[in-house]
Amino acid sequence: MKIEDCRVLITGASGGIGQAVADELCRQGAHLLVAGRRPEPLDALSRRFPGQVELVQADIRTTAGRDAVQAAVRRFGGMNCLINAAGTNRFSLLEHHDEEAIAELIGLNVTSTLQLTHRLLRELCQREKSLVLNLGSTFGSIGYPGFSVYCASKFALRGFSEALRRELADTRVKVLYIAPRATRTPMNSTEIVAMNAELGVTMDDASVVASAVVKALRDEREELFLGWPEKLFVRLNNLLPRRVDQALRKQLPVIKRFARTRT
Repeated sequence: MKIEDCRVLITGASGGIGQAVADELCRQGAHLLVAGRRPEPLDALSRRFPGQVELVQADIRTTAGRDAVQAAVRRFGGMNCLINAAGTNRFSLLEHHDEEAIAELIGLNVTSTLQLTHRLLRELCQREKSLVLNLGSTFGSIGYPGFSVYCASKFALRGFSEALRRELADTRVKVLYIAPRATRTPMNSTEIVAMNAELGVTMDDASVVASAVVKALRDEREELFLGWPEKLFVRLNNLLPRRVDQALRKQLPVIKRFARTRT
């Protein structure tokens, strides 16, 4: 799809990868409706790209927030691209989570994303061509210690993307799934950054991920996993999961040390 022809609703645009993707789309000529909980970054984006950006401050975890987004889409004049970038993370051993934190993470990363996509699907199906892009993670294919709840949410999002793609195969809606590796965003705590440095895990800039996401939109690429050797580990985990078990077992003392520091 030509980026300049895109009328995009992007969630999670007030921070992290979502903000970087919104910025890159605007630079390449797309028209955006950006949704987020914090108004300040959204206002800044609108000032940088006057005439290209409309804003809706909304919490998509709530019915009222999803109502607000749906009404904003109508005022926007419709859309042909939905980017589900809203999400959160928590680095912690499962035993140190509480029930409310688990419910909050799954609620934003999975439930509200599915609910909003469900609401907007009819609008997307009415277009000559439209795209749904779900922003996943390498941790949607590899279960990683210290991120059990986050992994569960991203595994769910990957499965949703695959199923919806097959469900819509006889329509004009394409479903894309993009899986970044570790990325430098405010969502990642100082403990995560320090742990990744000790383990030799590369972290991409959000702008690098944004460029890859926009290229995937242009190419209508159904699946994309970012980073090397992460791409290899995803395949290895599918074919020889015990090998990955052994590799991560060696990292476990470091992971637990930083997770307990975080707690």
